[in-house]
This record gives sequence, structure tokens and C-alpha cells, in this order.
Amino acid sequence: MDDQSLARAFVRFKQIMDELREKCPWDQKQTIHTLRSQTIEELYELTDAITSSDWKGIKEELGDLMLHILFYSRIAAEQQEFNIEEVIDAVSKKLIYRHPHIYGDVKVKDEAEVKQNWEQLKLKEGKKSVLSGVPLSLPAVVKATRLQEKSKQVGFEWDTREQVWEKVEEEIGELHQAISSTDKVEIEEEFGDVLFSMINYARFLGIDAENALELTNKKFISRFTQMEETATGLGKNLADMTLAQKDEIWNSVKKIKTGS
Repeated sequence: MDDQSLARAFVRFKQIMDELREKCPWDQKQTIHTLRSQTIEELYELTDAITSSDWKGIKEELGDLMLHILFYSRIAAEQQEFNIEEVIDAVSKKLIYRHPHIYGDVKVKDEAEVKQNWEQLKLKEGKKSVLSGVPLSLPAVVKATRLQEKSKQVGFEWDTREQVWEKVEEEIGELHQAISSTDKVEIEEEFGDVLFSMINYARFLGIDAENALELTNKKFISRFTQMEETATGLGKNLADMTLAQKDEIWNSVKKIKTGS
């Protein structure tokens, strides 16, 4: 797609949004607050499509998110706060400012230095902490990953993954001690430390902890659903079966899925 075609597509898209806002009763009633939960839902639908490598779904959900961006900008324009042109201009200026190795004379040797420069520039913009850009409402696993990535940019990082695993084992040991004390508050704290350390270890393995857990969730759903179907096929209610019987079906489902 050339620039002119892209411009025409965007203008048409904006015109449709404007028409809906002006003529559709539902669109007319929306505010930034009523749209918020829907935006979150659209974002999660996009992440589901990404996890499944569903390109058709990704395309559709990206369109939905773009619609929300236009919607918020239209409402902001009505409130005389800003418009979509200002949104685009602001992010363009930010990208140019934060990439001096592309648009300036700064030299970088790798992706790690790019991230370090990015965080330092954000601090110059007035951020009080390298952690201040991490949204408080992020899901806990994603938030932990982002906090660790942010703190890394100022050198607060282990040197090797072996050191990180030692920390995992240390935290597991502290969890066992807390369990022995039966103090629920302490147990919860130490359990959180174990999770945080495991998420850190995932980073050192080069994997996304959130995505890894979601893949396991999907795998569990698939296997458990198959286990229910197998029990039904045997004329049995899964809830009435013994744990040994359930485990036997579970193992058979695993073999079917893995081919072993």
C-alpha cells in the first residue's frame, strides 16, 4: 500500500467514526469511561489472537483497537482537549526524540543500549523513577516482567541465569520455612517472592512468562475438556469418578495430544 492509499483509507475510517458519533444513538452515548472496559476487552482479544498466532484474528482485533483510538480522540476533540492529529503528532515526536541513534548522532551497539537510552531519556522528560511508566492496573505477571525489565536499564540485574536460579531456590526455601510457621500472611509474601523470581528466570531464558502461563492454561483447558468428553463417552460422570480413574483418563489424553 502506497502513502496515498494509506491516507485515503485512514480518512475514510475517520469519516465513518465521525458519522457514527453524530448519527448512531449508541455511539452518541459513549464516554471515555463507558469505553474503558470495552477497550480492555478488545486488548485481551488481541492478545488471545497473538498467543494463537491467529493472523486473521490479529488483523480484526487491531482494527477494533484502532476504532477505539479514533473514538477517544473524537470525544477529546468534542471536549476541546485534543484531536487525532495531535495524538499522531505527539507520538511521532516522542519516537524521534527517544531514538537519537536513528534521528541524531548517538551511537549504540545493541538492543540493550537502545533500551537504556530510552529509559534515561524518559527520566529527562520528568519521570521520577524508571518504574513510573509501569501501569498500576497491569496483570501481575506482566507487571512483574515490566518492573524487572525497567530496573535492568539502570544496572539492577543478575549477571547469569544460574544466579537467578539460585535466587529461585533461595525463595523456595523461604517459602517452605513460612509454610512451617503456618502464618498465612508470611506464606503469601514468600509465595509471591517465588513467583517473582520465576518470572525473572523466564526473562533470562528468553521467554515471556505471561505467554508461557497462558499456553499452559490453554493446554489444560483442552486436556480437561477432552477428559470430560472421554468420561461422558464411558457413560460416567467425571465428578463421581475416583481420582485414580480421572488420572488414568488424564494420562491417556496426554498421550493422544503428545503422540507418545
